[in-house]
This record gives sequence, structure tokens and C-alpha cells, in this order.
Amino acid sequence: MKKVLCLLIVFLIGVQVWAAKDFVPAELDVVYPRKTIVTIKSPSTFFVGSTDPDLPLTINGKPVTVRPSGAFARQVPLNNGKNVFTLVSGTQKAVYIIDRPIPVSASRAKPVFSGYEQPLAVLTTKDNTALRSTPVNAGINRIAHYQKHTPLLVDGHQGDFFRVRLAPDQTAWVFKGDVGVNEGEVGPAALKKQEQADNREFYIFNFEFDRKLPYVIQENPFQVTFYGVSGLDTYTFTPKIPTQKLTGYSGNFHGNKFVLKIRKEVNGAKVLNGTKCLKGMKIAIDAGHGGSESGAIGCFRDLEKNINLYIAKYLEAELLARGADVVMTRHGDSYMGLCERVDAANEKDAVVLVSIHANSLPDNSDPNTHRGTSVYYYYDQAKPLAQSILTAMTTQLGLPDDGVRQASFALTRNTQAVTVLVETAYMINPYDIELLRNKRFQLSAAKAIADGITNYLNK
Repeated sequence: MKKVLCLLIVFLIGVQVWAAKDFVPAELDVVYPRKTIVTIKSPSTFFVGSTDPDLPLTINGKPVTVRPSGAFARQVPLNNGKNVFTLVSGTQKAVYIIDRPIPVSASRAKPVFSGYEQPLAVLTTKDNTALRSTPVNAGINRIAHYQKHTPLLVDGHQGDFFRVRLAPDQTAWVFKGDVGVNEGEVGPAALKKQEQADNREFYIFNFEFDRKLPYVIQENPFQVTFYGVSGLDTYTFTPKIPTQKLTGYSGNFHGNKFVLKIRKEVNGAKVLNGTKCLKGMKIAIDAGHGGSESGAIGCFRDLEKNINLYIAKYLEAELLARGADVVMTRHGDSYMGLCERVDAANEKDAVVLVSIHANSLPDNSDPNTHRGTSVYYYYDQAKPLAQSILTAMTTQLGLPDDGVRQASFALTRNTQAVTVLVETAYMINPYDIELLRNKRFQLSAAKAIADGITNYLNK
């Protein structure tokens, strides 16, 4: 087995498209902005690219620091109107015209709430409809995700949102475009039957109603609350299970039956013959982007999708060597939807899902001051894993700690597995990109992520 894994690692190194020695560019190559005439609505932007490191580089006559590898990045301010930038490297020159539109000072009225005399019955029109704590269609304000045809009662609107009445003293918000008029039977739902039917891996609780109804699952303490229950109005269920850390759960309606599944405590990593072992542990690895979705572009035009896949494959080999059952959302340069990636992990009943990415920045940021690794999570159950991976990477690789952060990404919103998204380093930082395109760094990053997973499961 060890011989096969060694051959796999050698093969992975061999298939990388750039040479083992450092690539030093001979010509000025500006990666961003992507065109010489562009419009950017920001107080500043940046130039990112590569050039001959032995030649001085200037932007509008001001010197720019160039790494020995040839990589460079420089933030520049933008005035309203046209901005002309001339980049000179030796005998080479490039001229960029960046138009910053003059901001239009139009006062936009803030949406106000308008209540209804009589509540309106609506139905969700698609799966994964978000129920939010505030009337904003972004951020970490999601409190539930509903399947298609979930009935809701709305008592008013504000801007693009209906206000949902969950209980007399509890409301939430749903995007108007995600619901339609409920022309069917409305009213409280009767709880007909409740039972527990555990299996080897999960605690399973079944609730049979005579129709679907809204609900909210929370983690601390873990409980599910149903709204609009006949005779009770609000019914909160707290499962009686042994005290344990959460390692995955799900709650969905199957017809009129609501099924709550909570993963039983996972047998953590063990030490066998001095080696950390994840024998039998199901771990999913997602190489971010792929196919037509390239992701960020580095100083040397490296594509994020490729670097993500290299690290993901090294991580696969590392986890296989520790005995884990590994699920890869993609093995090659293929496009895959975000929901498909989550489904691929959940169909194999993965305990952990790690999505591998490399970071970038929006305009009005400085690529030179942003470096290092960050790990994102959404639900509380995943925060310890995020911290464990970040600690392993910053300790072993010497990378700056760019933080554990809560963010509403499609991958991090999965609850069936403990799910995190790792930004290994910055594609457009001249120092970080040298690391990201280095095979030894990729191998070391994969090992550090594997150690972070192992340490998390071992606790």
C-alpha cells in the first residue's frame, strides 16, 4: 500500500504543467487589470503580474518592488474620471486607461415595513429557500433552509422581502421571489406521531404531521422548533442523547414526515504503530472551481482551479495513507455546481468535507498587505475543525494567520458533514504565489490540512 501511495505522489508531481525550477519571466506581463481600457467603480485598484526581476519596473514613474521570481503587485488610487497608468520595464511599456465613473449622489429611500390587515398564506417555490433573520439577501443571517412547497404565513413586507410570522412573538424574512400564493389548505398542522429509530451511525427522530410546516434547528443547545402545530402553536424538541460534540446532522421533510438525524459520536483518530490512523473515516475533499470556472489568476497566470486540484490530490494521498475513505468531488479539470459538490459528499455520508481554495481580493484592497491562510465555516459545529486546520497550517508552513471566519458560502452551509473552506494563501500576493506554485509547498499544505483534520477527530 505504501509503495502504491509513493508512486501516486510521484505521478502527481510529474503531471504538473510547470517546470520544477523557478520560472523567471523575460517580458512584462500584466495579469490584472485584464484589459488595457477598463471601468472600475472603486477608490483604488491594483496592478498584478510579472516581469524581468533584473530590470526596474515603474508605474507612472514610481518604482515598484519586484520579487526575485519576477512577481509584483502594486495598489494605485483612482480619481473620478479617466486615470492613465504607464508601466515601464526596461524597453517595454504598457499603457492602461481606467475609468472611474463619477458617483451619482442619488438619495435612495430606505425600505420601510408595511403590515397587512390579514396574514397571507404562501408556499416556497424552490428547494433551499432561505429563511433569514433580517431582510437582507446576503450575509450570515440564514436561520433555516426550506424545501419546495413549505407553507409560510406572512404579515407584511419590506423592500424585496416578506415578513414571516413564525409565532406571535417571533418573525423572520423570506425573499419575495422565493414564494408564491398558497392556494391549498391552510391552518395549523397536527402532530400525529413521534418516534425514535436509531441505527448504527445516527440518532434518528421521526415526526409525522398531516402537512408540512416551518421549523428552525439550532445547535447551542441542539433543538428543533416547529411552528404552527395544532394545540401547541410552537413545539420545541430537544433530543435526549449522550453529551457529545456535533459531527453532522440533518433535518428534512419526506412528504409529511420530518426526519431529524444526528450523527453519533465519531470514533476519533487512533495511533497505530506510531502513525495517526483514520481507518474507515469518510472524508470528502473538494477542489474549488474547475472547468470553465478558473477562479483567481496568479501573478504568473497560474489558475486557481489547477492549484486547488494539485493540493486536493496530495491531500487525498495523505488521507488514504492514514486509512481514511476519501471522496473527491472532482478528479480532473471539470465543472461541477456548488450543490452537486455538497451532494457528492453527503451521498457518501462523509463525516468531514474540506473545500480547497486559494484567495484573491476585490478592488480597493492592497495585495501586498494580504497574506496567509484563512479557514471559513458557517455553523458552530464546524468552527473547531476550522481552527484545528488553521493552527496546523500556520504552525507547519509558517504562513501568516489570516483568521477563522464565519461566512455564508454554499459549501460551508452544509450540516450533514462538518464542513469548512480553506483559503491556502493569496493568488495575487507576490510572495504567496511563489509558495502556491511550488510542489513542496503543495505537499506540505496537504499534510498540514490532514494533520488539522486528524487532530480535530482525535479530540
